[in-house]
Amino acid sequence: MFSSIAAAAPAKQSVGDTITVLSGRLGSATLLEDRRAAILGLRSFAKDYPASVASGALRSLIACLSSDGEDVDTVRVVLETLLMLFSPNQESPEASEEIALWLADEFTQRQENITLLLDFLETTDFYSRLYSLQLLVAILAARTERTEDCISSAPLGIPRLVAVLEDRRDAVRNEALTLLTYLTPSSSLIQQSVAYQNAFERTFAIIEAEGSLSEGGRIVEDCLIFLANLLRLNPPNQSLFRESGCVVQLAKLLEGTYRRNKDEEEEAVAAWAQEQQNRNVYALLAVIRLFLVPAAVGTSQNQVAFWQHGVLYHALQVAFSHSAEMPIRAEALTTCADTIRGNARIQETFAQLQVPSVLETAPAANGQAGKPAGIPSIYVIDGLLDLVLSVPSSQAFDLRMSACQCIKAYFFNHPEVRMHFLRRAIEGHTSGADETANVLTTLLRPTNTLTSNDPYRHWFAAAIVFHLVYENPEGKALAMSVTEGDAESGEEVVTSIQTITAHLVTALSKGDDDRVSVGYLMLLIGWLFEDMDGVNDFLGEGSNIQALAQEIIRHPPGSVLVQGLCAMILGIIYEFSTKDSPIPRSTLHSVIISRVGREKYLDALNKIRSHALMRDYEVTPQKADGSGAIPNIFFDATFVEFFKDNYSRIARAIDREPGLEISVVTNGVQKGISRELVDSLRSQLEEKEQELQAALTDVASLNGKLGQEQADHRRSKESSTAELARIKNVNEAIQRHHEGELQKLEAQQQSRVNAHQFQLEAAQKEATAAMELLRVEHSNKEAELQRQMDYVRKTAEADAARVQRRAEAEMADLRATISRLEVDLMKANKAKTQELEAAREEHNAKLSAEASKLESAEKRATDLGKQLATKQEELSRVQAQLKDKEEQHSSTQTELDDLLMVFGDLEDKVEKYKKRLKDLGEAISDGEEEEDDDDDDEDDDDDATEDSGVD
Repeated sequence: MFSSIAAAAPAKQSVGDTITVLSGRLGSATLLEDRRAAILGLRSFAKDYPASVASGALRSLIACLSSDGEDVDTVRVVLETLLMLFSPNQESPEASEEIALWLADEFTQRQENITLLLDFLETTDFYSRLYSLQLLVAILAARTERTEDCISSAPLGIPRLVAVLEDRRDAVRNEALTLLTYLTPSSSLIQQSVAYQNAFERTFAIIEAEGSLSEGGRIVEDCLIFLANLLRLNPPNQSLFRESGCVVQLAKLLEGTYRRNKDEEEEAVAAWAQEQQNRNVYALLAVIRLFLVPAAVGTSQNQVAFWQHGVLYHALQVAFSHSAEMPIRAEALTTCADTIRGNARIQETFAQLQVPSVLETAPAANGQAGKPAGIPSIYVIDGLLDLVLSVPSSQAFDLRMSACQCIKAYFFNHPEVRMHFLRRAIEGHTSGADETANVLTTLLRPTNTLTSNDPYRHWFAAAIVFHLVYENPEGKALAMSVTEGDAESGEEVVTSIQTITAHLVTALSKGDDDRVSVGYLMLLIGWLFEDMDGVNDFLGEGSNIQALAQEIIRHPPGSVLVQGLCAMILGIIYEFSTKDSPIPRSTLHSVIISRVGREKYLDALNKIRSHALMRDYEVTPQKADGSGAIPNIFFDATFVEFFKDNYSRIARAIDREPGLEISVVTNGVQKGISRELVDSLRSQLEEKEQELQAALTDVASLNGKLGQEQADHRRSKESSTAELARIKNVNEAIQRHHEGELQKLEAQQQSRVNAHQFQLEAAQKEATAAMELLRVEHSNKEAELQRQMDYVRKTAEADAARVQRRAEAEMADLRATISRLEVDLMKANKAKTQELEAAREEHNAKLSAEASKLESAEKRATDLGKQLATKQEELSRVQAQLKDKEEQHSSTQTELDDLLMVFGDLEDKVEKYKKRLKDLGEAISDGEEEEDDDDDDEDDDDDATEDSGVD
């Protein structure tokens, strides 16, 4: 029995068949409940069978969003199903990245699909807003460019997205923030569109609502990332940010960071909360640095705004806060460096700021431990020097590096501030006060046991002094004036260059950390380049050259970096040495060639140039790796740029002849020239002087010859004067004879003129007679033309009058006919229905007759128009005849112009006649329209009356 029942049971339906049935039901169902049930069924398969559901029902699901958009429950289920298709189970056999691309293509290839999702943002339903935002995020992740275009092109697409940031429901607001963050990293147009929707103010409101930087969670960090997207490399948005007063918000956030830390020093903070707080502060500092890109548009305005609103001050307080983490303090100092770099006004006032001391802790107040009375404040430059030179901890390397960058930014591209800093360092070194935080004292005092523990102390000091003297002849001279030793006490006086070189040689011989040697070498290379006085000072101690050469050829080989820099400094010393140097240039060249060799010299330079620390410096982060070991950082950025720019020149220096010195212009004074060239110029000068003496002797002899020639010239001039007087007398006699002849010629000419005058008068009389004859002939022709014109005018007037009379008669007949028809119509309205029908037929017949009459009238009007055209042709022929007469008789032009004016009047009259005929034609048309109106009224009356037969 049971077997028969089992055999009768229906076959089990497969998943694919079920999905197909549900998809077909969704597409064909007419009731909302049926469609919702089908969607629920599809949703149950979406996670595990995304490809099957998408291929069968994706377009139907999107269509449901449009057709059933007003039903909240249906929209929710559809959106949930679509989200499941974008994020299926990874263990599903149909799971694939291509499904997301396919789904995104279906949405982005039709603009209305994206617009449909944006429309759900205007609803108040929680799930409609949340799921539509999540779906847009998924589509944007799959097809970024297409989605950006669709959202930008949608009506109020960007404004509607930004408006969701004000939603009080955290989940919706946070999802909108995520979508905007993914939407704005690359397109500057979208960035500007978002920014102009009050995005900055709304974002700061979210940060404040979440508890600012100290108490805010990941949402605060997301807000700062969103701000970074809007501001990165976008000067218009940065300008809008400044003008909107948002710089004050940055200052408040920074201030709240270290103020909060002071209030909660005694309270234990969870590790995860402290980590998130550090991430928030770091993100804020990164946002501030986006405004401070060197040489970018608007950087100077941003620097001034940050200075005026206290952003720089609060960043300094964060950097010197004892409770802040080292990475945060380092980033804050880097932000300060970017704020003051290249802005002369801020650089000049920066040193007046005060910060908490980094070397002192807060003393206890009233004997109660744990309640500090306050940390003493010092000036910011002193605090920065303390950080750089007096904090030996390897964990603080990034902080020290940032402090060094801040000091370099303080005098960057500002000669006055740079010289002031150098003078203060020299004064501090000379007086012996504050030796620990003085860069010159650090470099000029012998190294001690602490050097091995903190090699970067000398390295930072050398980097700072390198920037003080680099491309600064005045600073080089001032630094070189610093000496060690008291001559009055019998001590040997040693210059600063010799002292630093001695410390370098000692470090090389003792095998100190390479960072110390590299720091000294960087400083000396930048100092001696194009400084002949410094080179001569260096060569004052001959053993220095031997020590550097020995380091290059050292066996076993030492550091590639140190050997390369030693070769670099030897090349610079040779390049800028002179014949008068303590070690002559020729001797120096022979020492380098004999001790080092050309190949070894070039090999050392090539190895350091190709070393990863030099070659890849720009792409290698100059930060500690966090392991606690000494960082692998050896070079300064400016020195690397200098080395790469001058590498080829120094490599070629070894091949330059010793007799050819390099010319260097320092402070407007040229230094360095070839002595052989000077000797040759002197010999040439002596030869020129001898030639000058010979020329002077020749000039004396020529002067004697010139006197003799002048005497001969006077004698010849006197004889020429006598001859000129004789010629003048002869000329006067000839002139008198010429005047007599001229009078005779004038008399003859006068007689000829009289004869010509008589002939001219006779010709004038003949011309007068001919003119009179022509005048009579012209009068006769004029009378003939006037008669012709009178005839034409009378003919035209008669024709026009005849046409007018005909038209008036026809119009009178038409009016009479119309009146008669009106009377008949009035009678017909009072008769019975059959009489009305008969009257209508009679009226239609008459109307046809009148229409035929109208057609005949129009034909007559057409004939009249043809007659007028004929008359116009006759007028044209007359005008042609007149034109011929004008050409034959040009003297009668004025009279013919009058005739043309008469013809113009005739043409005006003809035009008036045409207008009158046209007016007549319009009046007939008006009558037809009135008759049609009457017929329509009669038809309406007929419809209201029962049909009956009347004769």
